[in-house]
Amino acid sequence: MRALVILAGNEIRDGLRNRWVAAIILLLAALALSLALLGSAPSGTVQATPMSITVASLASLTVYLLPLIALMLAFDALVGELERGTLLLLLTYPVARWQVVVGKFLGHSLILLAALLVGYGGAGLVLQFTGGADAESWIAYLVLMASSWLLGSAFIALGYLVSALVRERATAAGVAVALWLLFVVLYDLGLLGLLLADTQQRLSPDLVAVLLLANPTDIFRIINLTGTEAVSLLAGMAEAGRAAGFQPALLVALLLGWVALPLGLTVARFQRIEL
Repeated sequence: MRALVILAGNEIRDGLRNRWVAAIILLLAALALSLALLGSAPSGTVQATPMSITVASLASLTVYLLPLIALMLAFDALVGELERGTLLLLLTYPVARWQVVVGKFLGHSLILLAALLVGYGGAGLVLQFTGGADAESWIAYLVLMASSWLLGSAFIALGYLVSALVRERATAAGVAVALWLLFVVLYDLGLLGLLLADTQQRLSPDLVAVLLLANPTDIFRIINLTGTEAVSLLAGMAEAGRAAGFQPALLVALLLGWVALPLGLTVARFQRIEL
């Protein structure tokens, strides 16, 4: 446990030294505050609190921004140290290889958590002080923050897997960008094209649900856009959410699986790397 704490603390210090933490906090805070202050105009029309409107808007934008941030944090976590020669030095200390992976992962995920707490949390407090929040919208906002952390952690784990599979930092960067395009952009476009091409309606609703749940970004959208009545109405997902009947516990378990599986594969791969 002490080794994990030391490794995680080292990643956090590196993030502070490289200004990664400050950059992420400023970016997330600017995004959240902009939507909180400028996105509440329709609240009187739709009879929703400004915070509910912010949740609906943030959920749609976070799914594009946060995976990219997470991948940029993690893509060179292992291969970068391998190129610099510091990984061999690190492994001369009494630390297991799995501890190196898990410790670094904890450090990066805590960086992301701190950025979300300050960036999104600050915007939530602004809405609270301006009278734009109630109990239900706060629940939705806290769910947004927690699920954002899980989504980001899933893509950090994917970035670690990429970093363990390749031997050059430039290759890792290219694969990370390709993963972002695949999960965030191309997957949903492909699914939409598949549904449009299915003129005979051969795809069952259960199969479509399984395809949605196979992508962590879609799981994130489902959690946040169908979680509460106010947000689902704003997002136009009220009927779809009731029809699908996704269980919150299942959605959270699937997101956790997207964290655990790539991280486990990374540990298994890292154990076999010859330095």
